[in-house]
Amino acid sequence: MLRMLTGLAVMAVAVLPHAAFAVGTDDDEPPKPTETTTTCTDGKVWDEATKTCTDAKDARLNDDTRFRAARELAYAGQPDAALQVLAAMTEGETGRVLTYMGFAHRMAGRLEEGQAAYDRALVLDPGNILARSYMGQGFVVQGEIELANLQLAEIRQRGGAGSWAETALAHAIATGVTYNH
Repeated sequence: MLRMLTGLAVMAVAVLPHAAFAVGTDDDEPPKPTETTTTCTDGKVWDEATKTCTDAKDARLNDDTRFRAARELAYAGQPDAALQVLAAMTEGETGRVLTYMGFAHRMAGRLEEGQAAYDRALVLDPGNILARSYMGQGFVVQGEIELANLQLAEIRQRGGAGSWAETALAHAIATGVTYNH
């Protein structure tokens, strides 16, 4: 089984190099840095309309803008800033918010908090394959390979074969290397 997963991971990285490094959304490309990560500090978000760094709670920002900023911040290695932006989202604890909360906590080394966020995301949507992939990667970090394999099987069972979520988790299981962006 491990040999098959290793082969899958190598093939996926060779064939899908961009997908192998994406944080994972419907977009398989990493987010491009914007002023949110190049100019703003302290969890502020670049507001295109005013051309200023804006508090994430500012009513002029919508949740999609906040989410893109949180994704960019997480990718840029600023998990606490990403959490600050996610907390400002008005949509509440939705699947996408909880998935990235889990990711940001995991990147900050708070594995238990990350797992709890993934659990809440999966209660809302058991088919959230990105949450399952990130959860499985957390299990790999903890040395819980059997639990990671269970998440990989769930991803495949729920139609995620060939997705970034499957590829990233299979790679992490095979190599021990998780995605830290």
